[in-house]
Amino acid sequence: MTEREDPRPASGLTGIVVGCALVGAAAVGVAIYAGPSLGMLSGGRPAASVPDTPTVPPNAPLGEALSTPRKRAPAHATEEYGRRLVAHTAELLGPDQPDPNLRYTASRLNCSSCHLGTGTEPGTLTLLQTDEHYPRFSGRAGNWTDVEDRINECMQRSMNGKPLPMDSPEMTAMAAYLRGLGAQYASMGASLRKAEEPPPFKTPERAANVAMGQIVFSTRCAQCHGADGLGLLATADKRKGYLFPPLWGPDSFNNGAGMHRVLTAARFIKARMPLGEPTLTDDEAFDVAAFINFKPRPEMPNLEHDYPDKRAKPVDNPYGPFADDFPLEQHKVGPFQPIEAYYRQIKKQ
Repeated sequence: MTEREDPRPASGLTGIVVGCALVGAAAVGVAIYAGPSLGMLSGGRPAASVPDTPTVPPNAPLGEALSTPRKRAPAHATEEYGRRLVAHTAELLGPDQPDPNLRYTASRLNCSSCHLGTGTEPGTLTLLQTDEHYPRFSGRAGNWTDVEDRINECMQRSMNGKPLPMDSPEMTAMAAYLRGLGAQYASMGASLRKAEEPPPFKTPERAANVAMGQIVFSTRCAQCHGADGLGLLATADKRKGYLFPPLWGPDSFNNGAGMHRVLTAARFIKARMPLGEPTLTDDEAFDVAAFINFKPRPEMPNLEHDYPDKRAKPVDNPYGPFADDFPLEQHKVGPFQPIEAYYRQIKKQ
């Protein structure tokens, strides 16, 4: 399959939306187009307050966010601006941004390409409970990290870009939005907190079958993401990003992203895909995740420095070095149960 520089605009949308389920596509459309015209300086809720002293162990190694003094936020760094950055990342921070100083991502993905409904949908990859999970220790970074550190991990990996300055309005706004979602979650009733998802993915006890994954992709995924996997642009203006994101190629996530791990991708695919009709089996999600992740994509440099303690690497991490002797191919496609058993035994020693 060949890659194109300019994926097709959204012509023939009716057939594609039918193939991906009307309800799901409509939900994405609302999330993607809910307000970029409001402008950066439009009104929004005040930025959420941030604790001055995060609760971390004494003398713990700290990521940049935890070791950077808090500064007063600019007036326009509101939660509403943060929401728009999540919904319209490609337009506001992407490679086609008219202001070169705001070109932070090299892809044309939006954060909401994975965090559906700008992260407000309960379930897999929701952002509703972000604040209660931070600060926390990151095995990949080898440090205690906060929300801002996690944002920049996504900027550099999932968005294939560069980190936002910690004191920038964009970082302040995005962090305020994510922290503010905690209050939204707290106000939701039990029925609204319940994720409408199939049973969680269970890893098959075998290696993923890339050839079978290609069949799953052709029959269940290509209608939305394209037969070439390069996605469907939202409009003829590529600055607006994608209605259905590319799964590989130059506008997709790079090889350092969490979604480039087969088990991570399979969990998301099983829970959410096809959009609006998540009906894939564990085996189908497993195989198609492997098929997608064997396709070419941008490469992130210096990945060998990830996970200073190599024992903390996930079993499906697709790049070395490792703290075990299992072959690279097995870390990419499995079977994963022997690797998991090996690390369980190490923990007992």
